[in-house]
Amino acid sequence: MILLSLNEIKMPKLNSMGKLGTWKSVHRTIFILGTCALLVSVATLSRSYSIKSLLVTDSFCNHVNPENPSRSEGDVRVNFESVTQRIRQEMNELRGMAQESSSSEILVRHSAFLADILGLIESMQASLTSTRQQNTENKAVHPLVKSSQQSDDPADYFLIEEIRKYVRVKPNRLGKQNFMGANGTFTSIGHTCFAMKRELEEYMDYDVGEICNDDWKLAQKLMIHGCDPLPRRRCLARAPKLYSQPFPITESMWKLPDDRNVRWSGYRCKNFTCLANNATRKGFFKCADCFNLSDHEMPRWIKPVDLDPETNLTADFFIPEVLDIKPGEIRIGLDFSVGTGTFAARMREFNVTIVSATINLGAPFNEMIALRGLVPLYLTINQRLPFFDNTLDLIHTTRFLDGWIDFVLLDFVLFDWDRVLRPGGLLWIDSFFCLKEDLDDYLEAFKVLRYRKHKWTVVPKRDKDDREVFFSAVLEKPPRPFR
Repeated sequence: MILLSLNEIKMPKLNSMGKLGTWKSVHRTIFILGTCALLVSVATLSRSYSIKSLLVTDSFCNHVNPENPSRSEGDVRVNFESVTQRIRQEMNELRGMAQESSSSEILVRHSAFLADILGLIESMQASLTSTRQQNTENKAVHPLVKSSQQSDDPADYFLIEEIRKYVRVKPNRLGKQNFMGANGTFTSIGHTCFAMKRELEEYMDYDVGEICNDDWKLAQKLMIHGCDPLPRRRCLARAPKLYSQPFPITESMWKLPDDRNVRWSGYRCKNFTCLANNATRKGFFKCADCFNLSDHEMPRWIKPVDLDPETNLTADFFIPEVLDIKPGEIRIGLDFSVGTGTFAARMREFNVTIVSATINLGAPFNEMIALRGLVPLYLTINQRLPFFDNTLDLIHTTRFLDGWIDFVLLDFVLFDWDRVLRPGGLLWIDSFFCLKEDLDDYLEAFKVLRYRKHKWTVVPKRDKDDREVFFSAVLEKPPRPFR
């Protein structure tokens, strides 16, 4: 492309009307060619060749029939050549006009502008050709090569076949809906399982039908960190080498079980006597004396314990006085705590059935509860309670939801408790401890539920430099006439 200089052009002067006509012709030509170039550029970059909404005549841009909104690569290539040819033709005409016109500076500037547009179009044409060749090469890839696009199927994220089989949808036989109204069974795992891929694959790596690995601690780690619920497994759970018959219900409530009925491989203590003596002082800090049934557990909720030496107050309420709030109405409930089931054992003496939800934090709490003849619910704080709405008479919690818990998490927990607690049911917050400066914030979280206060007390906790307090309350869920 050769740009003409002012020194090389000699032109006669034209009259004012001739100049005006030249200006109109030049601007019209540049406007039309610029519009064509813009349309081709947009069509190429967006890869969408619909022109039904563009009113451009065929005399300047060789478009296809507007009734056909899709354009092949051949159509685009033809339009590129047509626009390029038209720009070159107009540039030649401008050179001729420049030799006869006195407005040589304006014509040279427009000629340079058209040269830039032509270079841009040729560059895009080369890019389109390169893209077409690349697509042709991609089509020649061997069919067994896996696509780089990530599959939406959760099973494709894992390598262990048992996980892949578990998470896939299981269609119903005969293609009909089952009694639950679904066309298949949709098995799920916690969302954090994807973040703990290595641990989950280790947990699911076993021989189908054989004895499971001794990996309950790995399973509990997955649950605590959010991989909850865990997938089911098709292996046989390990049991103690020699399982002894449990004690009769008349003896089991307040008697340490047989050591042979627990697998001790994952604990510091290897028997219940060690746990009751609290010899290691490690591993189950939340309930260090829970296995001391005779001295520590027997008086709880029946006799005053943990009295503050200065105020002679305690954060503990007694079971009889709580049951007297709703005489004869408290029949079933949940104890969401870390413990050995003593609260459920005491409530059983008052003909109240309590399910104890806990995990094995350094000691066999679930085994201990079951061996006492009570019902353990192996459940983490992450999981939605497996009860239907408005069904329980009582929810009790102690020494578990304390000052470590995040306020937003506490909200989710409390509202889930509210969901399963029936109207008129009782929420018993037992010895919730926190820092004094955080007390008002935690109390506000409980007040949001707008429960009726039956009992409410705050007592200093003396073993932490007087910085912590105990808070206890018995609250009643109000009736809510929502339909």
